[in-house]
Amino acid sequence: MLKRFLIRTLRKALARPLYRRFARFEQACQHPEKTQTELLQAILAKHRNTAFAQDHHFHEIHNVADYRRHVPVAPYEYFDPYIRRVMQGEVDALLGDNKVLMFALTSGTTASRKHIPITQQYLDDYKRSWNLWGLRAIKKHKHIFFQPIVQMVGDADEYRSPSGVPCGNLSGFTAQVQKRIMRRFYVVPPCTGKVKNSQARVYIALRIGLRKPLGMLMAANPSTLVNLARQMDQFKENLIRDIADGTLNANLDIPPDIRKAVSAKLKPQRERAKQLEAFVNQTGHLFPKEAWPAEKLLIGCWTGGSVGPYLRQLSQYYGDAPIRDLGLVASEGRMSIPVEDHTSSGVLDITSHYFEFIPEGEIDSPQPTVLGAHELQQGRNYYILPTTWAGLYRYHICDLIRVTGFFHNTPLIEFVGKGNRYASLTGEKLSEHQVTRAMDQIATQIPLPLTAYSLAPVWNNGSPYYGLFIEQQDARDPQLLRQLVQALDEALHQSNIEYEAKRTSGRLGPIQPVLVPQGFWHQWDLEQLARRGGSPEQYKHPCLIGDVNFAEPFVSQSPSIKAA
Repeated sequence: MLKRFLIRTLRKALARPLYRRFARFEQACQHPEKTQTELLQAILAKHRNTAFAQDHHFHEIHNVADYRRHVPVAPYEYFDPYIRRVMQGEVDALLGDNKVLMFALTSGTTASRKHIPITQQYLDDYKRSWNLWGLRAIKKHKHIFFQPIVQMVGDADEYRSPSGVPCGNLSGFTAQVQKRIMRRFYVVPPCTGKVKNSQARVYIALRIGLRKPLGMLMAANPSTLVNLARQMDQFKENLIRDIADGTLNANLDIPPDIRKAVSAKLKPQRERAKQLEAFVNQTGHLFPKEAWPAEKLLIGCWTGGSVGPYLRQLSQYYGDAPIRDLGLVASEGRMSIPVEDHTSSGVLDITSHYFEFIPEGEIDSPQPTVLGAHELQQGRNYYILPTTWAGLYRYHICDLIRVTGFFHNTPLIEFVGKGNRYASLTGEKLSEHQVTRAMDQIATQIPLPLTAYSLAPVWNNGSPYYGLFIEQQDARDPQLLRQLVQALDEALHQSNIEYEAKRTSGRLGPIQPVLVPQGFWHQWDLEQLARRGGSPEQYKHPCLIGDVNFAEPFVSQSPSIKAA
C-alpha cells in the first residue's frame, strides 16, 4: 500500500508540469494562425545574422507573403552547402546558435544520407513534444507509469564532422541526454546503439527486457517489432539460459566494452527463467504476448504509410496490446503528436515548427497553391513543408499527409507516404499510397497474410503489367493468392482513373504474382539500408518500386501464378 501511495504521489508530482504544458499546447491549438505566425517571426529573428539570412534578405521579411517571396520551397540539396559550412565549424553560415550538439543522420530511404544540425532549441522542442506524447499515453494507460521501457536506438556517434561534432542517430542521442530519473526506466543502455551486428543488438534488448514484464515497447517501424518477436522465439533456449545464469551469450558479436557495461547490470533470475520455460512447455514457443502480458503493455510504433503488412502481424506475437502511433517524426523534426490509440493521426505540432502545405496535385506546378495550417481541409492530401529551428526553411521533405480532422482548430494529420514513390509504365502514375491503401482494404476480406511485398512494373512487349513480388512461403494457397491479386487489381481500378483507363484499353495487363525466395525481402532491405545508410529502425520498406529493371532477374525464371 505504501509503495502504491508513493507511486501515485510521484506520478502527480511529475505529471503536474506536463499537464500545464499540454494545457498551453491546447490553447495554442485554438489559434493556429497566430501561433504559427509568431513562431515564424521568432525563427527568422533567431537566425537573422546568418549567411543564409543575408542571401535571402531576411531583413526585408515582415510577413508570411514576404517570406514566401524571398525563400523558395527547396529540398535538402539547397541547404547542403550551408550545412557543409556548419560542419566545418562555421555555425553562423546557417544558424544563430553558438554551437551544434550533433548532426542527425537521416535514414537514407530516398537518397544518400543527410546531416541535420541539432541545436539546443531543437532538442528542447523535440523532448517537449515527446513528453506531450508520453503524457497522453500515460493518462490513457496509467499502469505503464514507472514500468520498464524497451526502446530500440541507434548509434549517436557514428563519426565526427570536420569540426569534431558527432554525426549519428537522433534517438541514440536523445537517450543519452535523458534526465537521470527517466533513464532508469529505459532499460536498454544507449551504448548498445554501437553494436553493429543487428542480431546481437536485438538479442541484447531481449535479454534485458525479458527480466520482467514491460510497460512500453517502442520502435519506429513495426517490422522491428516483428523481427524482435521472431528472434525471441528463435533464441528462446539461449535467452532462458542467460536469464537463469545472469549471463550474456558469449557467441554474440558485441564489442568488449559494451559487453562489460551490459553484463554489469545482469543477475541470475532463476524464477523468471522457470516462468518463461513454462510458457515454452505450454505453447511450444516464446512470444512477447507470453513474456509481456498484453494488458500491461503499450506498443509505440508507426501505423501509417506502408507499414501495414508488418502491423497486421503484431497481434500474432503481441496479442491485443494497444498500439499508439509515434507520430510523423523524422530526423528533421517531429511534426505530429498522436493523442489516441489505434490511429495514425496526430495533432500538427504547431508550437515546434512553422508549416506550409501544397495540395497533392499541385506539387509539380511552377506556381502551386501554398497554404498555412489554418487553411487546410479535412480529407485532403498535402505535401508538408516545415521551417525549423535547425536551419531548414520551407523544406520539401517529400512527405505526403492527409488531414483527418481537427484538434480544436489545428489539423489532425496522418502520414500517407513518401511522395516520390510513384510508378508509371503507360502514364498511370500509380502511387505507393494507392497500393498500400488497397492492400489494407483487401487484408480485411482475404485471409492471406504476407510477410512483405512490393508491387513493381514488369516490362513486356506484348502487355506490360505490375508484378506483386511476394515470398514463396506466402503463396501456399494458390486460390487465395489469385483472389488477392484480382482484388488488388480491382481496387486500383477504383482509386486511380488512369490505371483503370490503361487496364480497360489493354495497354496495361493484369497484376500477376511473382514469387521470390523465402527471406528475400529481409535481405533486400538490408542491402538497401547498407547502400543508402541509416538505421534499421528508421528504414521503411517500399511497397511500390518504380524501377522497371527491378523485375528482370525474376520474371524469366520465377514460377508465377496467373492472376487472370
